[in-house]
Amino acid sequence: MAIDFRPVLMVLSPSSLPYAGTCLESLVRHATEPMDLALITDRPGDKSRLADVMGPIAEGSRHRWAVYDQADADARADDRFRGLEHVREFRRGHPCWRKVTDPPLFVEEGREMIILDPDVYFPAPFRFEPTPRAGLRLMWQRPNCLYPPEVVRRAFDRGVRMADHTDIGICQATNSLDWRWIDDLIGRLGGADLPARCPHVESIVWAALAMRVGGSYLDPRLWFCWQNTPWKRLRMQLLRANGLAIVAREDLRGLKCFHGGGRAKHWIPQMVAAGLFDAGPPPDLPAREIPFEEYRREQFDRKQLTRRLAARVGIGRIIGSPA
Repeated sequence: MAIDFRPVLMVLSPSSLPYAGTCLESLVRHATEPMDLALITDRPGDKSRLADVMGPIAEGSRHRWAVYDQADADARADDRFRGLEHVREFRRGHPCWRKVTDPPLFVEEGREMIILDPDVYFPAPFRFEPTPRAGLRLMWQRPNCLYPPEVVRRAFDRGVRMADHTDIGICQATNSLDWRWIDDLIGRLGGADLPARCPHVESIVWAALAMRVGGSYLDPRLWFCWQNTPWKRLRMQLLRANGLAIVAREDLRGLKCFHGGGRAKHWIPQMVAAGLFDAGPPPDLPAREIPFEEYRREQFDRKQLTRRLAARVGIGRIIGSPA
């Protein structure tokens, strides 16, 4: 009987290995289903470095793995994205934007794909949720990371609907995305004028795709995204609070995964060493279908007003951006 390997894909740089190495090790050790793991990186030297790291991690496991560099992805993109100039330009923007475009290049059309961020830690044996035949599964977070404001505003002005609370630490979808629609979307968001230094544009694309194709959030009781809220940033900046002490206040018992969004990614090795995840396997909870919730223009306008008021009294400079 043929083994069903689940396609799992991750875009990363070797510079992320101080935390991504811990996360990859947890993924390989605790995934109870066999995986076909594809790591997608930049230069040939990065490819060699990641292969050197993955060898010992995956040794003796039943998972398959491979590392690809940008040249490998470019060769596939030339065919897949022919005539889609906005998509092709988007791939040349911020490296994080390639989490939208490049994982589908390494999965057969019509197969599932499970796309991970390199800062997702799996503390205990787990199975990924079933991938929907249509629509997306994304993680849930509060508030959201739809940023920068000028691109979100342009999206609203041009009739782009976006889901709220989306987090792309894990994205599950079938590899049958409508690339012509995505090409048009990127053009409406700004095309070649998108700010290439801002990684969060990727989240806007996923949020728009979520409203286009539908789907649901992964249950946040099990698939947990650390929320880099303004008040947490205020504690760290103004009160000089230690990040590990702040994240230790969260209830991390019984999680399937922890997404260390923002600066929390750098604390993951310390969290593991401190035993913050030592609570045994996740509880056997019934799966919850949580439909995507639309992000409304009035919510965005209120958020921007709050930011302007915070800037006037000097709090905005202390809190900083959500990254």
